[in-house]
Amino acid sequence: METNNETQLHEFILLGLSSDWDTQVSLFVLFLLMYLLTVLGNFLIIVLIRLDSRLHTPMYFFLTNLSLVDASYATSIVPQLLAHFLATHKAIPFLSCAAQLFFSLGLGGIEFLLLAMMAYDRYVAVCDPLRYSVIMHAGLCTRLVITSWVSGFINSLVHTAITFQLPMCTNKYIDHIACETLAVVRLACVDTSSNKIAIMVSSIVLLMTPFFLVLLSYIQIISTILKIQSTEGRWKAFHTCASHLTMVVLCYGMAIFTYIQPHSSPSVLQEKLMSLFYAILTPMLNPMIYSLRNKEVKGAWQKLLGKFSGFASKLAT
Repeated sequence: METNNETQLHEFILLGLSSDWDTQVSLFVLFLLMYLLTVLGNFLIIVLIRLDSRLHTPMYFFLTNLSLVDASYATSIVPQLLAHFLATHKAIPFLSCAAQLFFSLGLGGIEFLLLAMMAYDRYVAVCDPLRYSVIMHAGLCTRLVITSWVSGFINSLVHTAITFQLPMCTNKYIDHIACETLAVVRLACVDTSSNKIAIMVSSIVLLMTPFFLVLLSYIQIISTILKIQSTEGRWKAFHTCASHLTMVVLCYGMAIFTYIQPHSSPSVLQEKLMSLFYAILTPMLNPMIYSLRNKEVKGAWQKLLGKFSGFASKLAT
């Protein structure tokens, strides 16, 4: 019995999305394509910003970090998910499970903080454009980004430590697609009230606090836009925020819809769908949104493709 318990403590079984083989193969193909698009799209955004000097501004500095976070977040979850679609024994080692929770939780928190910082950047750009370069200087942007990364991973480290100190007894089946905090906590055979309180406090700090900062920023932005006399001026001011606002609605909207429900908590299915949303859909859409809705990025793409076409023509001749 002791040997059996020791073995169980060294691995977990992820139940995933489906036990039907045909469904799993179909999901494998779908999610593999989406993951490749996610990594490629975010990598190209980072490269494009690095190569085009016109994009060396605070907004695109934050976008570079957001793209890095999105690609990393997807990588912390999707490869394991893909492997399990084709595996009969869907086990994940104890340490791998802890590492997955640490990185996914940390990167998720960093994303919400970065979105709040990008909202402040848009607030300054619209409400105080004459002092934009003075306020959003390189030193401040660097400190804001470092703060978001450090805060996200410190929060993740604390949660990972207290979660995996819980006695799991003989329960090793995680009803989720990944090692997510609530899913792992449910395995404990002791009272987990303190863990749930810690999760709630963390959600308030890393989700609701940045959300209210974003909300305040956009209240000020909308108020300023409405004071602009010309329709063209209003449209131009709104257009500078359109891409970021779209990402805010996607990221915060899904989280609030799932967790802020009166007299209820998210179901296991909702938790799985939310994890898929943040691991695959949001990171994949991010580069598309900034490429299709942003004139500067579209111009940079055209410039880069023009250079590439000219270089290819020279090689051909």
